[in-house]
Amino acid sequence: MTILVTGGAGFIGSNFVLDWLRQSDEPVINLDALTYAGNLENLASLQGDARHTFVKGDICDRALVDRLLAEYRPRALVHFAAESHVDRSIHGPGAFMKTNVEGTFTLLEATRAYWSGLADDARAAFRFHHVSTDEVYGSLKPTDPPFAETNAYEPNSPYSASKAASDHLVRAWHHTYGLPVVTTNCSNNYGPYHFPEKLIPLMIVNALAGKPLPVYGDGQQIRDWLYVTDHCSGIRAVLAGGTPGETYNIGGWNEKANIDIVKTVCALLDELKPSAEGPYARLITYVKDRPGHDRRYAIDARKIERELGWRPAETFETGIRKTVQWYLDHPDWVARVQSGAYREWLDKQYG
Repeated sequence: MTILVTGGAGFIGSNFVLDWLRQSDEPVINLDALTYAGNLENLASLQGDARHTFVKGDICDRALVDRLLAEYRPRALVHFAAESHVDRSIHGPGAFMKTNVEGTFTLLEATRAYWSGLADDARAAFRFHHVSTDEVYGSLKPTDPPFAETNAYEPNSPYSASKAASDHLVRAWHHTYGLPVVTTNCSNNYGPYHFPEKLIPLMIVNALAGKPLPVYGDGQQIRDWLYVTDHCSGIRAVLAGGTPGETYNIGGWNEKANIDIVKTVCALLDELKPSAEGPYARLITYVKDRPGHDRRYAIDARKIERELGWRPAETFETGIRKTVQWYLDHPDWVARVQSGAYREWLDKQYG
């Protein structure tokens, strides 16, 4: 019994691999192209662990995917691999179309060929688990109910459009070919190993360096926040008990405005690593809003609770404290991921 994970060296993927092997001895084949956000250092604790096999490669490489499926005979494929940063998708949408759309198509076709050749019981038990985002649903007004699985898709950025396209492909391969798929749409993740271009790690890293804390627009954009190990447990629940063809929203029940997130991070740093220069909130700097910035996301996660008994274990207060402490405890990891290319990106994005 083996699972194949794509994107397992990225933020959520590496947390999933680590969490999976804490919970189970079932081996993981980890396929990752190691782009800028993929980091094998996230998986350093698995060095020499026979349960983890890393393969460097692109999900668009059909021959490679075919070979891995034939060689390792997985009972499930968990698909994390994606370009995922909205800001980067605005500047360079092509990479998002290639990885998120063409890559998902390649995986679906390779998996369909592999799955079709399995014995009846193995075919029935197999799952293709597609990991997606709440951003495919568009933006909510302040009084709108949270996104449910039945919401229409209204993506507003190149990133969310590419993920919406991949979701539609996964659905079509189930309904047309019978491929046993499940899809999960999650809210904003945070936690250990988060590449510091996203809001929470960027604020932590910049604050510790005494740099400005860039906040888009008025900072009142609202997101639902999900601690990454809670997301991992939700994926395990859907992989184990989800109904083929169904979608499950995974959320943290934590709607917060961006500016409140930033102020919370500052307050925790004031407590855990105070600065001689004064409160970290002095570094908050409002910058021009990004194009088409969605105002609010929120996830209704009642379906996964009702059908599979899953709820997040962390509150935002417990999760954000663990996250800030992790970054304080791992300065060497932070230093190594801040490459020259990353610094150039921050300069381009925030001036």
